[in-house]
Amino acid sequence: MTTQNAISWPPEYLPGTTDNYVSNEVVVAELNAAAVWPLLTDTSRWTSYYYNVSDISFSAGEGPLLSGNVDFAFSTFGFPPMAAHVVEFTPPTDGTPGRLSWTAVQEGGPDKRLDVLHAWLIEDLPGNRVRVLTQESQIGKPAAALAVERPNPMLNGHQAWLDGLISAASAWPRR
Repeated sequence: MTTQNAISWPPEYLPGTTDNYVSNEVVVAELNAAAVWPLLTDTSRWTSYYYNVSDISFSAGEGPLLSGNVDFAFSTFGFPPMAAHVVEFTPPTDGTPGRLSWTAVQEGGPDKRLDVLHAWLIEDLPGNRVRVLTQESQIGKPAAALAVERPNPMLNGHQAWLDGLISAASAWPRR
């Protein structure tokens, strides 16, 4: 039997207790975490494989590579740039999955405030396969509105991000 790892959730973002939650996952043969991780953590590459992100910026002297405790901002899903902070950053190693998560906040009063935790888990699986899991939990009225939209824009948008990431990683030169 093989067990798979899970996202580590801070209590305030625990799925099922927030206004919106989505989960997307792919398992791909002939690819590994070492090929995926650099493309996910280099924000200068995001727009080359994901249509729904723009206006990525960092404080002076930081970026474009993500790392622990880095602050950055980006726009997605039609929201103005959201202030983001990396809260978990563990590169993948043999036997240990890569973990990346950030919080992001869109201010704007009680009707417009959006608070999210977006998490990624990238792990090598037996049989030369990689699993990429991304989940997001959201708090606020905009999140509640997104949760009832059909088709679900978050679910579809994150699947596009996964598909683009995997496509880019599959084409990326391996060392």
